[in-house]
Amino acid sequence: MIKVLLVDDHPVVRTGYLRLLSQEQGIEVVAEAGNAEEGYQAFVQHQPDVTITDVSMPGVGGLALLQKILQREPHALVLVCSMHDSAQLVQRALQSGAKGFVSKNAEPDELVQAVKSLYQGGMYLSQGLKAQHISDEHSAEAQRIAELSVREYEIFRLLAQGHTVPDCAQLLHVSQKTVSNHQTQIKDKLQVESIAALVHVAQRHQVIDASETAPHASK
Repeated sequence: MIKVLLVDDHPVVRTGYLRLLSQEQGIEVVAEAGNAEEGYQAFVQHQPDVTITDVSMPGVGGLALLQKILQREPHALVLVCSMHDSAQLVQRALQSGAKGFVSKNAEPDELVQAVKSLYQGGMYLSQGLKAQHISDEHSAEAQRIAELSVREYEIFRLLAQGHTVPDCAQLLHVSQKTVSNHQTQIKDKLQVESIAALVHVAQRHQVIDASETAPHASK
């Protein structure tokens, strides 16, 4: 029996995953979580064979959860499932240790295939993403994003969502000085001078979408 943990901030999405996976013999959803913190606690408690996580969630995102899970269990199997499926994000997820990436635009059966593939020791990439992932889509700007460290990328995403430096420090359990230093490095690496410009970069490359941006992020 393949034990699966679902981490997504949308209850409707989790319910859809649950129904889909529960219909498949040999797969059991052992826990659900609505954010990264709950997801990590559920991972520790239930020790799933495969963890399915979204990338973009309120507060700490799926890539930070992925990193935390792998720090605890280096051989953990994590599948990213997201509506944001740019080549840059897919590449970052895989480089961060995800064993697969399924677009939320994919056919439902692909989620089942991905879970089974990971459990059997393989990797999985949505059919629609394969050509995109290997294509030469890396503009100079996308390459700069790819060169951000995992911590820098997470702070980049949070800042683009509209979180302040104190917000980021609290969410990531680091000092405000650390976040401020990273913010400066991020702006330098992305060659932007303002948070508004940073937000536009994040939107162009599907790090966030417009609905995630808080009003003060455009200032």
